Order: sequence, then structure tokens, then C-alpha cells
Amino acid sequence: MALPPQDERTLPAVVLPDLDVQPLEQALATVQGLIDQHGHLIVVCSQAVSRGVERRLHTIRSLLESDRIALFRPDLPPLGLAVLARQLRQLGSCDLSPGVLASAGRLLTHYIHCGALLASVARLDRVPVGLKSHAKSWVPGSQFGVLAHPEPQLVRIGPEAALAGPEFGTWMLVAKGQLQSDWVTATLAQSWSVQGLREAPLPAESQAWWGTGKLIEFAAYLPDLSVLYQLVTSVRQSVCHWCGIDVIGDRCVFCSATPPLLKNQIPAG
Repeated sequence: MALPPQDERTLPAVVLPDLDVQPLEQALATVQGLIDQHGHLIVVCSQAVSRGVERRLHTIRSLLESDRIALFRPDLPPLGLAVLARQLRQLGSCDLSPGVLASAGRLLTHYIHCGALLASVARLDRVPVGLKSHAKSWVPGSQFGVLAHPEPQLVRIGPEAALAGPEFGTWMLVAKGQLQSDWVTATLAQSWSVQGLREAPLPAESQAWWGTGKLIEFAAYLPDLSVLYQLVTSVRQSVCHWCGIDVIGDRCVFCSATPPLLKNQIPAG
């Protein structure tokens, strides 16, 4: 899902729908056209999409023999992923190289707190669920607050229910499914001291990710471009020894190369 711009500098998103069902030649032409137009392509993909989409993305990258396509599939719920994609679009207007911009995705995931209010956890398999919670999910009227990232948490909603939130100022984005409750927008948002609250449509993959359509998904995030830029530029940059692109972190997001072992260095593990 492509969220609307956060500010006037946010770059537009390009949505690649139905990659796994459209003719391969059509998908190749679309991606090649984007590379020709922009030089590099950062593909942000939810882990809730079908395996066919993932296979098609790898096929396209292989057939184009391109090291200018970065495939990024972080373990974030769909709404959190949409927030991350918009943050990268915000940073796309800055003086960051393609490798640093693509690498920034891994860094920024640590600053996104996302989860959902669920009517049932019976089919939730992405967050650890105890037997008691499974049993309680069959009780009519039960609701559960679930934090999927950065640290999994699950609580049954009651007067004392709380989820550990960010220790820095954030805004909160909320997407409502087939569940009526003000717990997220009132109780949770207040306990997290969010500085702003906005609503968005529920992403198409949310029901599959959470195992139910009776949910309200939420994501707390850093909205300001200046803060995002400072976070990214404060990290040490290096040059990929294989493709020569600037990156942050220990793995190149375009060619997947890792730094070579130094002489006399013993690999861990």
C-alpha cells in the first residue's frame, strides 16, 4: 500500500500490482523502464504477499542481470511496512546515494513500533501466542493488543492492559478493519504519548498477516524528514568491495555482498 505524502518533498511511490499473474515480459518491461528512468530501484515487499510474488521479483532481477535492484522484505506488519516505504520516499528527496538510501530501510525499522488490536488470536502465527490466549480468543467479546515489532508482546484487553511503546516522540497511524473499538486511538495512543494521530485504509495484506479481518492495525513512527535524515547520516558509511556502491551496515543491499574477512580474522560461529 502506498501512503499519501507526509510532506511536499515526499517522492511518489510506484506500485507493482499483480506481478505474479501478469505476463513475465510485461513485468520485465515495467521494471526495466523504472531502472532506465531512475537509475536504481528499491522494492519494498510485504512478507504477507504470496510466494509467487517473491519468486517473480527474484526472476526479474536475475533476468535483467541488474545490480541496481534492491529487494527488501522486512519482518513488519503491512501498515508498518507502508510507513517504512513512505519514510524512504521522504529520504529520496535528500542527497543520499542509492546504496545509503536502500540501506536506510534496515536502520529505520528499529524505530517503528507496530501492532494491532485483534478480536481473535486463534490464527495468529507471526507473534508467539500462549495456550491461555488461544483459549480466551474463543470467548465472545475478547480482544487482544498485539505488538509485532520491535519486540513481540500480547495482552488481553482489560483495565490494566498496556503495551510497551517507543521512548521517543512519534506519530501514530491507524487503519481500521472490521472491529469497533477506541482502545488504540484513546488508551494506547495516550499511554505512548503520541504527538499526532492519523488514519489510513487497511492494507490488503493485513487480514492474511494477522489471521483475522476483525482488527485495528497501528504503527508509531518518526514523521520528520530532518530527524530521519540525521539518523541515517549519523551512521558510518562504507563502500561495497564488490559493486563499489556506498552502503551502511554489513551487507550490500544491491549485490548482497558482505565485507571480506581481514587477514588472520576468524569468522564468528
